[in-house]
Amino acid sequence: MKRLPFNRPVTLLQLSEPLFVLFLLFNSGSAAAKELPKIVKARQEIPEKQSNIELNTLVVTEKSDQKLAAANAEVERSPGGVSLVDINDLHDRNVSSVADFFRYVPGVWAASQSGNDEVFFSSRGSNLDSTNYDQNGIKFLQDGLPVTAADGNNHNRIIDPLAASFATVARGGNAFKYGASTLGGAVDFTSPTAYNSPAARLALSGGSFGQFLGRGTVSRVFNDSFDGLLTVEGKEWDGYRAHNKQDRFGLYSNFGWQVSDSVVNRTFVSYIKNDQQLPGQLTRAQFDADPNQASAQAIGGNYQLNTETERVANKTTWTIDDKSSLEVGFSFENQQLYHPIVDKVMVDFDGAGPMAPQEVFSMLVDSNQQDWGSSARYNLRLDNHDLLLGVNYGTNSETGGNYRNDGGRRNGQTNRITKDAETIEIFAQDHWHITDKWTLTPALQGVFAHREVDNIGINPVTNALTGTNSHPNADYAGINPGLGLMYSLSKNASIYSNVSRLYEPPTNYNLADNTITTAGDPALKAMEGTSVEIGTRGKQNFGNLNHVMWDLSLYYAWLNKEILSVSPTPGTSLAKNFDNTIHAGVEGVVSAKLALDQKGTHAIEPLLSFTTNHFKFDNDSVYGNNDLPAAPDYFLKGEVLYRHADGFFAGPTFDVVGKRWGDFANTYKIDAYGLLGMRTGWSNEHYKVFLEGRNLLDSQYVASHNVMDRAAATDPMLNAGAPLSFYGGVEISF
Repeated sequence: MKRLPFNRPVTLLQLSEPLFVLFLLFNSGSAAAKELPKIVKARQEIPEKQSNIELNTLVVTEKSDQKLAAANAEVERSPGGVSLVDINDLHDRNVSSVADFFRYVPGVWAASQSGNDEVFFSSRGSNLDSTNYDQNGIKFLQDGLPVTAADGNNHNRIIDPLAASFATVARGGNAFKYGASTLGGAVDFTSPTAYNSPAARLALSGGSFGQFLGRGTVSRVFNDSFDGLLTVEGKEWDGYRAHNKQDRFGLYSNFGWQVSDSVVNRTFVSYIKNDQQLPGQLTRAQFDADPNQASAQAIGGNYQLNTETERVANKTTWTIDDKSSLEVGFSFENQQLYHPIVDKVMVDFDGAGPMAPQEVFSMLVDSNQQDWGSSARYNLRLDNHDLLLGVNYGTNSETGGNYRNDGGRRNGQTNRITKDAETIEIFAQDHWHITDKWTLTPALQGVFAHREVDNIGINPVTNALTGTNSHPNADYAGINPGLGLMYSLSKNASIYSNVSRLYEPPTNYNLADNTITTAGDPALKAMEGTSVEIGTRGKQNFGNLNHVMWDLSLYYAWLNKEILSVSPTPGTSLAKNFDNTIHAGVEGVVSAKLALDQKGTHAIEPLLSFTTNHFKFDNDSVYGNNDLPAAPDYFLKGEVLYRHADGFFAGPTFDVVGKRWGDFANTYKIDAYGLLGMRTGWSNEHYKVFLEGRNLLDSQYVASHNVMDRAAATDPMLNAGAPLSFYGGVEISF
């Protein structure tokens, strides 16, 4: 069973033995139950040297474990950077946003703007532009069905990672399995069900700056046909910065129906209401004076990001036979957004004259977005081929517009905006096991998309149509092949390589930005490129108690027409295609278990996730060979924990982050920083407790920042990272 190296896999013997004993106990009158003492005695007499024997003939597996096993197997045979994260491993630490989920995933840079759910994320250099508003470049899915909008934007909300059971992170071109046409790849969160959840679970955590997280789950397998699970969660956060409060409520549920021995249907329903204040960005002088203050503009304009989301999805899995299966699903999501984001820009047209300053610009976004998604995947094992055929279809519609912002209240509409998008992704992949050692993975993807924006300007005084109207729209089509090769060094280790074509159409936000300062209705071109990658993953045992696990990838991508939003002046943005850019890097995670005694009662478990980035313009006519902004040169995140067999753990954590640029001109540098933390806790089958300290040295650093064309020291750019803070929590399972 393969997961990220810091997970602890469970052997089939450990999994099946207690379930088998329970089966016999509940059937105490059976002949098999009468043999239980003999079976136990025989099990005890197995020689120690045979403790790692795999039992292939007797496997007792819950239905949800089949999903995890299938995800593990897919990671094992993926010839590229793919990671599996077991969400259960996140329950013994503070997880307040998706940034904490990505902590040990190499290749993904994720940082909360100010401790809330406003998170900047980038995978292999995706989303490195100035607005950061649409948060494109990574396709998020839930149970294989899209959460990311059809045009590729993630601006309204991000998935709550603790609502999942496990997640697969496929970086870059390795997301062929999901059909994702995104530079950064895809992340698929798999929901827990009653089959792999306790009957009831209660988790409470909290700590510095008024953070409180509460989560309760109940689940039940009603009979052989029906099961259900319901989770209710809430978050409150005062924040370490002024004007930084957050109040979130979420409800997640799923209901399963075993239609027949071969057909399973599952319905997912969720509701999220998230209201959060935004503290705004600071100038260098403001940051140095008080990094935790809010900007005057954020307070004056009462900056907020308030969303309300309803989602329903349904998925049917038909196991046709032992060699083939078909999955068909659909999803619908409705999102309401209320987003005061630009304070009044006042201009005194007559200088010292009698006229009062006039408002020339402010912005409050009030819109409704609806997303339909559907997918079908057919899997077939044919001789030495593992074939996958799939299709995704998504459509997105957004209506609403921009208003003048009067302290967080609407004050007259300035633009009526309608956005529509459609995307079809058709894909095929084959794991061709040429020999026991060699596996060839050819893949082919077709992407067909439509983007359309209708922007009608409205006179802010008369509230009448001005006649100005932009209508950028375009169709996109790309055929993207991929080829991977894997060689098994041993049962638990392999090396791999792949080459793939990258293709990503613009989002509707890109199209709208492109028309703000450009005459006519120009349409951006799709980004495209070629990526090559080599790597290795595996596990090396040293006796029965010690092992080392690793996952290492090196990639290099040549991109054409990359879409980046530059800001010629503060408050404006212009999305453009750039002829040539380079995205390259090294991604790796290494972990180990080192026993301190012969029985393994005491052990040291070090873990290091590291990434180096090489994102640059390639002989650009304006920026030459400058570095792309926003992503650090490198970042390392790790921990060294002592673990006791009884469930106690303790040890330091650390972060080392290299410098970043705040502008495309490479004149505004964000300094490197290092953080020291600690975490400790204890757990058993029913209880978990933890305590975590972060930034123990109380370092002052920049967590995230704006990006401009050429930034000056007086530009509001910086968001401060969290100071010294402590968090603790308890979880009880029944």
